[in-house]
Amino acid sequence: MAHLCDRRFGVGADGLILLEHSDTVDFKMVYYNANGNESTMCGNGGRCLVSFAHHLSVFKTETTFEAVDGLHFAKIEGDIVSLQMIDVSLVQKFEEYTFLDTGSPHHVEIVNDIKHLDVKTKGSVIRYSDLYKDKGGSNINFVQQISDDSFVMRTYERGVEDETLSCGTGATAVAIAMFDKGLTKSNTINLKVEGGFLTVSFKNTNDNFEDVFLKGPAKQVFKGEMIW
Repeated sequence: MAHLCDRRFGVGADGLILLEHSDTVDFKMVYYNANGNESTMCGNGGRCLVSFAHHLSVFKTETTFEAVDGLHFAKIEGDIVSLQMIDVSLVQKFEEYTFLDTGSPHHVEIVNDIKHLDVKTKGSVIRYSDLYKDKGGSNINFVQQISDDSFVMRTYERGVEDETLSCGTGATAVAIAMFDKGLTKSNTINLKVEGGFLTVSFKNTNDNFEDVFLKGPAKQVFKGEMIW
């Protein structure tokens, strides 16, 4: 897996996703980080796999599939994939950051100058700090507000051990964290990531976040054959 993700001797990727057979739903998603270890849920990876399954005619417009964190519903329209994420009932707020699990663990921290932030260095320090050393590490998200319902974010992903262009579970975590902190009253939040734009929507009932959807484009860019 790590060999395939190598950007010099392999295909080059932040992770590898397998579409496998399921006896109960349309398919099963298995995700490996770039370091070769099987990982927790990947939101954007899930959207890409939905697009791939649609390309293979596994389903028409709506699907349910199995992932490491449970079942997920998704629908596709053109190249836009909407993926239902897990419900979130626990949001841990601290003075300088928020921590929550949206299928993967996420540290969310507000910054003032996100454009010039050294995400890899600062993210690595937090990821390997005493905060998370006994929890297997955490993904680290930095966020800056740009309007009432819009935010810019950048993410350091564990397993990749670097900044990535977009993180779906991270975008979900940022949206919920910003609402929970009272920085937005909207339950539909727009997020600018390094790789483009994502939208996260949800319902908030007694501090439980339900019907959480991650929405954005997923496009097939090439086909290839693996030679072992």
